[in-house]
Amino acid sequence: MTTIDNGTGLIGRVRPRLSQFAIWNMCVGFFGIQIGFALQNGNVSRIFQSLGAEVDNLAILWIAAPLTGLLVQPIIGHLSDKTWGPLGRRRPYFLVGAILTSAAMVYMPNAPSLWLAAATLWVMDAAINVTMEPFRAFVGDNLPDEQRTRGYAMQTFFIGAGAVLASCLPWILTNVFAVVSTAPEGLTPDSVKLSFYIGAAGMLVAVLWTVVTTREYSPEEIDAFETTRSAALAAQGSDDRQLPARSADSYLLGGFIWLSAGAAGLYGVWVAGLEKELYVLAGFFAGFGLIQIVVGLMHQMRASNGLTEVIDDVFRMPKTMRDLAVVQFFSWFALFAMWIFTTAAVTAVHFGTSDTTSTAYNEGANWVGILFGVYNGVAALAAFAIPVIAQRTGRKVAHAINLALGGLGLIGVFLIRDPQLLWLPMIGIGIAWASILSMPYAILAGSLPGRKMGVYMGIFNIFIVVPQLLAATILGLILKNLFDSQAIWALVLGGVSFFIAAACSLRVTEPKVVT
Repeated sequence: MTTIDNGTGLIGRVRPRLSQFAIWNMCVGFFGIQIGFALQNGNVSRIFQSLGAEVDNLAILWIAAPLTGLLVQPIIGHLSDKTWGPLGRRRPYFLVGAILTSAAMVYMPNAPSLWLAAATLWVMDAAINVTMEPFRAFVGDNLPDEQRTRGYAMQTFFIGAGAVLASCLPWILTNVFAVVSTAPEGLTPDSVKLSFYIGAAGMLVAVLWTVVTTREYSPEEIDAFETTRSAALAAQGSDDRQLPARSADSYLLGGFIWLSAGAAGLYGVWVAGLEKELYVLAGFFAGFGLIQIVVGLMHQMRASNGLTEVIDDVFRMPKTMRDLAVVQFFSWFALFAMWIFTTAAVTAVHFGTSDTTSTAYNEGANWVGILFGVYNGVAALAAFAIPVIAQRTGRKVAHAINLALGGLGLIGVFLIRDPQLLWLPMIGIGIAWASILSMPYAILAGSLPGRKMGVYMGIFNIFIVVPQLLAATILGLILKNLFDSQAIWALVLGGVSFFIAAACSLRVTEPKVVT
């Protein structure tokens, strides 16, 4: 630790600046994590369609991603905040999650039925979330405020690099190594299977690299850093105190309102005979209401446990976090629309087929993998420019510009009908992706108390998975009822969502930086 005079007359301990190589080692594990995510995003819809799924059912099959993230990340964040052992506080979760993810990746392309493939996606997503959530807090734990933008940008570089490799693997295996890219109905092509096997090995090795080559600060050191940070902010005239805890009566009233809305929704869907996807959305409302009622009753009994602490923290978020939550909502709605429907859109519109057994469909699906590789490659390169641009324009303005470029990119996929030119809109999408993976976290980390870095990073993920949940429940219905099940319109809606996120970014309250 470094002892400093911070210019206010206060003497304290702050996080020392780390070398570029140390930051590199901290972030290598994200290379492996993104291999798993990219293979999932680029190929799971393809696997589902090969096993008989219809286009308008793809979104509901993807419901695993938001639900597992919603449940797993706040829990893992809370647990890792309170963990300390030979591997530290975050690294045990890196390791366990990587092992489980690799096992699920080996099984996924061999699933013999649609329901088993969907169940494996749940396991894979839960395991990836166990690994990923502590990685976000890991950077906040170990880097001083002035290095966090660089740290999250470095994560973005490895995310982009891992995604480029994973997205291009099926195409490379087919076109360079002559691995078969077609399969009979109900089976997954060998090129996809081998890609998942390679990805599983890559994920495990990359995460192990970070586990072995890094260290973590002890709880006592984190407390010392936080004491200095709070004192410095107070000296600058900033109020770093948390909002007061919500009362038991407020929890009970709020829970009753949410539960009633959810129950009314469930009843309305049943009576009107609406699509089953809406049961999930109504169930989310009812479930959140029930949780609030349980927490309210526990507060009345003066009981405290992990559940009450996490839910209390949800309602005590710093203002910066609340502002960023809106930006994240619209950003990730756009991304989820892209991940679910790009394969179906490009194969149908640009390659002229929806027959999953045809050569044209599989050529189109492989081309989507290349396009995803392009935007991830752009993201990896943009990661080096983002800290420089943010220093000149401010982080929230830079983020708004980048999100607007993403909106132009998604709409560009709709406007450009030559598949060979689809790499052009991927440039804008890649810049937006790089910014989404770094800028919100760099802004957020400076507003969070160090003792709760993990749980708040997990709670922040709620505003990623709620729009995913919304997309998974209503996008298929919107396409079916308004756009004749034409998947390309989901990308247009995603572009509009990016523009809304860009406007909201300009309204974010940035925290003061303590150096």
